[in-house]
Amino acid sequence: MLTTEKIEVTKGSDNVFEDLGFSPTEAMNLKIRADLIIELRSFILEKGWTQQEAAQFFDETQPRISNLMNGDISRFSVDKLLNMVVKTGLKVKLEILSN
Repeated sequence: MLTTEKIEVTKGSDNVFEDLGFSPTEAMNLKIRADLIIELRSFILEKGWTQQEAAQFFDETQPRISNLMNGDISRFSVDKLLNMVVKTGLKVKLEILSN
């Protein structure tokens, strides 16, 4: 069945949190935390670790690793996530772009 309805598509920015209406400051903080959580989650999955094994590696509790694996951004600060990334041996590059 063919539809004649027009679908309107709006191109978003490079920060979904800004698109969702967060202030520019909060949107940037959320994006940084989300990106760090994605990298840490990928690291844990690549290692094939259980949440308990990851907790031991990061010196965290299993429920805290569960929060990370579930993408619970509200439970982590940028600082905390950066400290966890340092433990992995991964490198972080900060790039500031002008508008």
